[in-house]
Amino acid sequence: MEHTTTRSKELFERAQLSIPGGVNSPVRAFKSVGGTPVFIKKAKGAYLYDEDGKQYIDYINSWGPMILGHAYDPVVKAIQEKALDSTSFGAPTELEIEMAELIKSMVPNVDMVRMVSSGTEACMSAVRLARGYTGRNKIIKFEGCYHGHADAFLVKAGSGVATFNIQTVPGVPAGVSGDTLTAPYNDLEAVEKLVKENKGEIAAIIIEPVAGNMGCILPRPGFHEGLRKLCDENGIVYIFDEVMTGFRLAAGGAQERLGINADLVTYGKVIGGGMPVGAFGGKKEIMQHIAPLGNVYQAGTLSGNPIAMIAGYTMLKTLKDNSSIYKELDEKTSYLHKGLDNALKTSGIPYVINKMGSMISVHFSDKPVVDFASAASANNSLFNKYFHAMLDAGIYLPPSAYETWFISTALSTEDIDRTVEVTSDFLKNN
Repeated sequence: MEHTTTRSKELFERAQLSIPGGVNSPVRAFKSVGGTPVFIKKAKGAYLYDEDGKQYIDYINSWGPMILGHAYDPVVKAIQEKALDSTSFGAPTELEIEMAELIKSMVPNVDMVRMVSSGTEACMSAVRLARGYTGRNKIIKFEGCYHGHADAFLVKAGSGVATFNIQTVPGVPAGVSGDTLTAPYNDLEAVEKLVKENKGEIAAIIIEPVAGNMGCILPRPGFHEGLRKLCDENGIVYIFDEVMTGFRLAAGGAQERLGINADLVTYGKVIGGGMPVGAFGGKKEIMQHIAPLGNVYQAGTLSGNPIAMIAGYTMLKTLKDNSSIYKELDEKTSYLHKGLDNALKTSGIPYVINKMGSMISVHFSDKPVVDFASAASANNSLFNKYFHAMLDAGIYLPPSAYETWFISTALSTEDIDRTVEVTSDFLKNN
């Protein structure tokens, strides 16, 4: 059943006349699930409100950043106060130092940090740095992992690329994509084979430590340990793309939660508190190759923007000073998991629920979902029906079976109970 609101339908028709596809990021177009995208007017706490005033319980949370809920008062106030001093200088500020020092104090194994304006920019810069540092060109990524839309990453990528079933991206030169080698997620032997076949040519292995762009996919025990060992033995830079997991799975991100040290780490989403912010950081030995210290060039007019920095700093300081936040997030996600599990169990419909920390996804599958192939083979047409049933009932899930859900502290027990109740009703009728 297609969900539409009067204003959203009008706005989408109008948007398509001046914006490609009517949206500024492809998954928002609802092409995977069908129907008209909902145009949002405002949000507060755990709730979104569309242009018709309808309320939705939010399980996207701006694709991750709103870990403490929408319009979190301390962040909003900090932005308002900072804006009075001007929105941009294009010159260094003390706040940038404080932000870098805060990140270093929270994250294991990060000596230096460079701020950028998006997760894509962070990943693109980290790979360029790894290539400059090693003097090699090839990288290894994993099928279904999405590291932003830079040319080198759009090979067997997850997220929107998977949602739209785009196998070959026009505009990406063969020479660029030829230097990107891919392996199935959780398949250590496949990576070992690639390293052996391309001995001395691999600059970096980049991975989502807990994947969120093909649903939530957990690393198998020993997978990261094996990759870390492989990188050490072959002089390869190990890059954790923590755009989703950074400051969400723990104060120190996936490195802390999984007990694995990467050489370089990329950040986005939570680090900006909802503003456009990204960062990459890591060992001083590698980071000192970035200009102006070294010859690997990276720059940005709005990097370290004061409004973005104060939003991110306020968010991260809150997370650092309140360790109980992560316990609360884990408990709420576990409560949701238990409720969905009970509802699905009684339905007789094959399912898999994957969860780590405050990331969770539901797959209508009769086998474990451990990589892109198993995520793609699930009953995703049933997910699309589920999505619309939830949307009609005022529950906003990611509009794709290939995206993780994100939990915020603003979500109440009543919100979760309502989500489970609507899921039960849907399952009874399907």
